[in-house]
Amino acid sequence: MLEDLFSVVKVRFNGDKADDDKKKTDIPKGLLFKCPRCRNVTFMEEFQANGKVCPHCNYHSRLTAKERLDITIDKGSFEEFDKDMVSKNPIDFPDYEAKQQALREKTGLKDAVITGKAAIRGEKIVIIVMDSNYMMASMGSVVGEKITRAIEYATSNKLPVIAFTASGGARMQEGIVSLMQMAKTSGAVARHNQAGLLYIAVMTDPTTGGVTASFASLGDIIIAEPKVLIGFAGRRVIEGTIKQKLPDDFQSAEFMLENGFVDMIVERKKMRRVLAHILRLHKPAKEVSSNE
Repeated sequence: MLEDLFSVVKVRFNGDKADDDKKKTDIPKGLLFKCPRCRNVTFMEEFQANGKVCPHCNYHSRLTAKERLDITIDKGSFEEFDKDMVSKNPIDFPDYEAKQQALREKTGLKDAVITGKAAIRGEKIVIIVMDSNYMMASMGSVVGEKITRAIEYATSNKLPVIAFTASGGARMQEGIVSLMQMAKTSGAVARHNQAGLLYIAVMTDPTTGGVTASFASLGDIIIAEPKVLIGFAGRRVIEGTIKQKLPDDFQSAEFMLENGFVDMIVERKKMRRVLAHILRLHKPAKEVSSNE
């Protein structure tokens, strides 16, 4: 399989007159994608056209927040909230400001989450998308504040919320301030729920730590992409604590579905359609009748 692929690459970029004596083919950077799970190689353009999903083993690669929005919401419907909000350094953690500035320049993000209002197949929503390219989407003061404000906006305007979670947990560089965001976001979700509104949590790879222990696990409907990592503490920590060997698929989306932690697993190519269907099913009766 690999030899066939590289022979295609050789013809594509060296032409029919490629030197037969040349033992090494120069492959342009970014041309190929090697799946970290099955180790198969695919042309990058084919991998991206497939929604960054491996065509061989269905591995769902991580997406940026922008990529997630592009494949999920209606084109031109997004209005971002709090886009200029940035973190302080509440506990004077060494080099924290410099690291943040470097990440802003590298990723084009101000922090690890994008929030705003949008529509999915015409259904109005508030959307929250975490981006693991920014400090592993750890939850600090800005992440917690933006998520809380987005949910509060949805509550005030009677809108459903869809949150795409992906996080390594709370941000240690902000100390107790980061841990406070767990309670703050959970409180916002509770008030949204008390208003009788729909909250859908979509867990992507990885959803761990304090994010899992707060708003990510509080959805009325909890969806996961296939085989993503979901959990609080890591496998080694848990095994060391309970002195037992855990199942091989422990903390996978499939394990969580089997044990009732998530409600459904949805492939990326079907996600937009499934979300739109759920939104229509849970639309208040008076809105359905008025639209008819």
